[in-house]
Amino acid sequence: MVDLLNQAVRVRIYGGVQGVWFRGWTVREASGRGLSGWVRNRADGSVEAVFAGPVADVQEMVAACRRGPPAARVDHIEQVVDSAVVEPGFFQRPDC
Repeated sequence: MVDLLNQAVRVRIYGGVQGVWFRGWTVREASGRGLSGWVRNRADGSVEAVFAGPVADVQEMVAACRRGPPAARVDHIEQVVDSAVVEPGFFQRPDC
């Protein structure tokens, strides 16, 4: 059954997004919206995150990532629907 009220998306954020508190900001912002998922740095300099929860809240978080924290410079974001099971809560994962 398709859940039209909730969704999970995986995003990759590119630009000047490492070393500017992007992961900590993401944990704070996503947790404040009641979302589940995770965030981590990637070896290519991007930040990757999975956001799961009510559609409107997930899309609001993706929009917030287009701006990021004050020191970040976001060049572009890739977003795809994610079907992975997401545990409750929002966490920072180890870099990969």
